[in-house]
Amino acid sequence: MTGPGPVPVGIRYPVPLTEGVLVRRYQRFLADVQLPDGAVVTAHCPNTGAMLGCQAPGSRVWLSAATRPGRRCAFTWELVEVEGGTLVGVHTGRTNGLAAAALAARLLPGLREYAEVTAEVRVPEAGVRFDFRLRGAGLPDYYLEVKNVTAAVTNRRALFPDAVSERAARHARELARLRRGGARAGVLFCAQRADVDVVQPADAIDPAYGSALRAAAADGVDVMAVGARATPAGIFVDRLLPVALAA
Repeated sequence: MTGPGPVPVGIRYPVPLTEGVLVRRYQRFLADVQLPDGAVVTAHCPNTGAMLGCQAPGSRVWLSAATRPGRRCAFTWELVEVEGGTLVGVHTGRTNGLAAAALAARLLPGLREYAEVTAEVRVPEAGVRFDFRLRGAGLPDYYLEVKNVTAAVTNRRALFPDAVSERAARHARELARLRRGGARAGVLFCAQRADVDVVQPADAIDPAYGSALRAAAADGVDVMAVGARATPAGIFVDRLLPVALAA
């Protein structure tokens, strides 16, 4: 399968986005953006990673207007145009919505028989929360952790993580433990950019995560990836991607 078919599967922004030019990203969670009228606004940056290749000053960006009264930042950074003209979704909070849409549309091989999907499930014995738990008649529970991917290098390869992430490594280890205990488990990488064909662990950035992911895969944890096309109207899952685990 190369895509979900003619009906877009993903999320649409509830209101039109505002285009601007990135002035700078700072303190991880803030970005100054110049609007077309020349005004500079401070937007919330909903991405804790290094945002490699996605935070160059002068880049075109798109912002969503805040809907909650009294919020510190009136805008949230959603998209950036990177070299080559590709739009990248930088809002990590959108990733679970994309995964939920893919699950509802039965796009992920091996998971189509699971009818019940519960988000944000805490597993007390693991001490962590996973993004989804899937259940189906006669099937073992399936725990799924979703990872947002924005970084890319040459040869159309996407990388995760773009900064050291002990949390991601812990998720991989706990998924492996659940799998050894009889549950099913998986990691789903979601690349919010149209210019990549494969996802791989970023061993040069976080070798511990790469080791934890490979060990989890060896224990039977599924390692999957989807690609999404980011647009100012919304973000749409449009293809399955391979994951290159070889070090």
